[in-house]
Amino acid sequence: MSGHGKQQQLLRHPALAAGHGSGSGMGRRRYLAFLAIAAALVASYHLLHAPTPSSRYHALFLTLGSNASAAAHLRALTLRPHVAGTPANALAAEYVRATLSSLSFPTRVTPYSVLLSYPLHRLLSLSAPGRATKSFSLTQDTYPNDPYAEAAAEVVPTYFAYSGSGSVTAEVVYANYGDRKDYAYLASRGVDVAGKVVLARYGDIHCEDMVRNARDAGAAATIIYTDAKDFGGPAGKGKRKWFPNTRWLPPSGVQMGTLYYGNGDPTTPMWPSCAAGEDCERLSTEELEASEAMPGIPALPVSGRDGETIQKAMGGGVAPPEWQGGEGAPVYRIGPGPAVLNLTYIGNDTLATIENVFAVIEGKEEPDRYVIIGNHRDAWTFGAVDPNSGTAAMLEVAERLSQLEKKGWRPRRTIIVCSWDAEEFALIGSTEWAEDNIDMLASRAVAYLNVDISVFGPGGLMPRATPQLDELIKEASKMVPDPDDPSHTLYDYMIRQNPPIARVAGAGTDFAAFVQHIGVPSLDMSYGLFSEYPVYHSLYDDFVWMERFGDPLFHRHVALASVWGLIALRLADDEIIPFNYVPYASELEESSKVVEDGCPGCAVSFSPLHKSIKQLEKAATKIHMEKKVCEQKFHWKAAFTEISSYKTSTFLMTIGAASREMGPKHEGTHTEGQRDERPIDDGRASLHQRRRARGETVVQTHGE
Repeated sequence: MSGHGKQQQLLRHPALAAGHGSGSGMGRRRYLAFLAIAAALVASYHLLHAPTPSSRYHALFLTLGSNASAAAHLRALTLRPHVAGTPANALAAEYVRATLSSLSFPTRVTPYSVLLSYPLHRLLSLSAPGRATKSFSLTQDTYPNDPYAEAAAEVVPTYFAYSGSGSVTAEVVYANYGDRKDYAYLASRGVDVAGKVVLARYGDIHCEDMVRNARDAGAAATIIYTDAKDFGGPAGKGKRKWFPNTRWLPPSGVQMGTLYYGNGDPTTPMWPSCAAGEDCERLSTEELEASEAMPGIPALPVSGRDGETIQKAMGGGVAPPEWQGGEGAPVYRIGPGPAVLNLTYIGNDTLATIENVFAVIEGKEEPDRYVIIGNHRDAWTFGAVDPNSGTAAMLEVAERLSQLEKKGWRPRRTIIVCSWDAEEFALIGSTEWAEDNIDMLASRAVAYLNVDISVFGPGGLMPRATPQLDELIKEASKMVPDPDDPSHTLYDYMIRQNPPIARVAGAGTDFAAFVQHIGVPSLDMSYGLFSEYPVYHSLYDDFVWMERFGDPLFHRHVALASVWGLIALRLADDEIIPFNYVPYASELEESSKVVEDGCPGCAVSFSPLHKSIKQLEKAATKIHMEKKVCEQKFHWKAAFTEISSYKTSTFLMTIGAASREMGPKHEGTHTEGQRDERPIDDGRASLHQRRRARGETVVQTHGE
C-alpha cells in the first residue's frame, strides 16, 4: 500500500473487524454481555445511592464503555511505527486531534523544537581466536504472514537515543545486569573493565544507569542484550516458543531506550523550549557535554541471540550461578576476552519538532481550576502496549465525556485532555509544557492523572499516586467490575497488593514534571503486570500482540478507562475536591523515620520535624472528619476546596535536593513537592515568562 493510502487509513476510525479476536464469536459475545450486565448492576447500585446530578452522570459514564471503540483506536494508532519527530508520529498526532475535535471539544496543537537523537550508522562484529569474524545484522526478524512486515521496514534501526558516537575495538567483559554491585564483584575477581567493551543484560536497572555505570568503571563501550532467561519464556523440553505463538520475546527481539539522564529537552534544562523559528536560549554542545547528562561512550542494544553468540566466544572465569543464563544457554564467563568486539555507532542529535495535542472541556462553576488527564503518543516502534493502549483508553474516556455533554452534563471545573510527544526520549513533551506553564499549573491545577500503558495483560489494577489521592482511588475502584473477574471489583484485587497503591516517585513517565517541578497531586495507573509484557520497546509491540495476549476482548482497556475517567469526574465535579491528607501525614512520618534511621549520630534534632508532621496529621484528621458538615454548609465549600487543593504546593522545597536529580526514568521513594530549582539568569527568566504566557492559551483559547 502506498504511503498516501497508509495516511488515509491512519486518519479514519476503522471499525473492529467482525469476528476479530480469540475464541468463538458466541462465547465472546456472551462474556461481553456478562461484563455489560455486571457494569450496569454496579453503576445502578451507586445511582440509587447517589442523589446529586453529577453522581448520576458519573454512574452513566460507567455504562458507556465500548470495547470496539478502544480496539479501533488502538488499531488506527499502531498501523505504522511512530517515533517522535517523524512524519508518522505527526499523523498520529493528527488522528488524536481529529478524534477529539469530532467530539466537539476545542483542540489545540502546541509544537516545540527539541533535541532528539537518531542513528546514522551502526556496526558490530565479533572476532576470537580460532573463529571466523562474525558481523551482526542488528535487525529484528518478522515472521511468516506478519501483517506488519511491510511497515516493519519503517521501524527505526535498533539504538539508544543520545548514545555517544565513536568506534571501539576491545576485549569483552561480562557484567551481568550492569549494576554497581556487579562491577564490585568483577573488581573482587581482579577483572579490569577499563578500556573494555562491557556486555550486560537487561533486568535490574534502566539502560541509562547501565551505560553510566559502565562508563564510570572505565569501559570504552557498552552492549546490552535481552537474555532469554528473563524475556524468552519457559524452555519446555529444552525449546522455547515465542511471539507470535506466545507472548514471549523472539530471539531477535531488541529493547530500545534512551540514555539521557534527565527530563525534558536536553538543550533547555529547567526552562521551556520554543517552536521552530522562535528564539529561545539553549545549551551549546560544549555545555551539554560538560553536564554529563549523556554518557559519552558508544552503546548499542542487541538481541538475546546476539548476546549468547558473544558469550560463546568469551573466556576467563566462569560467572557465578546468579549471573548465568537460562536453560539451553551457554556457560557464561566474565572475561576479559578472548572475544573482541568492534563496535561503531554514529548518532545524529538534532533539533526536531514535536507536537502536544490538547482538548478542553470548560468548567461551568470553576473554569479556572484544571483537572488534567494525559498520555504520551510516541513509541519506539508500533507502540500497541507502550503507550497507545493508554492513548486508546484516553480517547475512550473522551468519547464518554462527549456523550455526557450531549445529555446535559458540564463539569464544575475544567478538564484538559493531553496527548504528549517525545516521552520516550526524556519525558520531553510533558516537561516542556509544564515548564512553559509552571505558574498557571501551580495555582490552578487540581490534579494530573496519567496513564502511560493502560494494559500489560492480566494481573489487576496497579495504581500509584501521591497520598492525598489514595482514598479517591479506592472509592472509584470499588465502582468498576474487574474485567477478568466481574464478580469482584477492581478494588478487590488492588487491596490484596502490597502496597495497594504505590507512589509516583522518581521520573518513570509524564507525571514527573507535575509532581517534581510543581507539586501537583498526581497518579498513574495500569492494568496487569509488567512481567506479562516481555516485548517492551521492541518490534513486536504491535496490535497482534495486544489482540492475542494483552487484551483479546479489550475489556481491560474499558475497565481502566472507567476508573481513570471516574476519578477525573470526581475531581472535576465534586463541590469539595476529594482529597484526604491523613495518608499523606502518615507517609511523611514514615519517610522522616527512614531519614532519621539513615543518619545515626547526626548532630541534628528531628523532633521539630516529627512535631510538625503530628500537627499536620491532627489537622488533616479534623478536616476529614468535618468534611460532611462542610459539604452541607454552602459558604464553607469554596474555602474548603481552596484549603484542600493548595496543601500540596506547601511541601515544595525551593532549594536543590542534592540527593536527587530530576531524572532519569527511575522509581524512587520521595513524594511530590521535592523540587530542584536551578538558577536561571535574567534573560532566561524573561523568556520563561513569555513562553509561559504563550502556553496558557491552551486553556484560554478554545478555537482550533
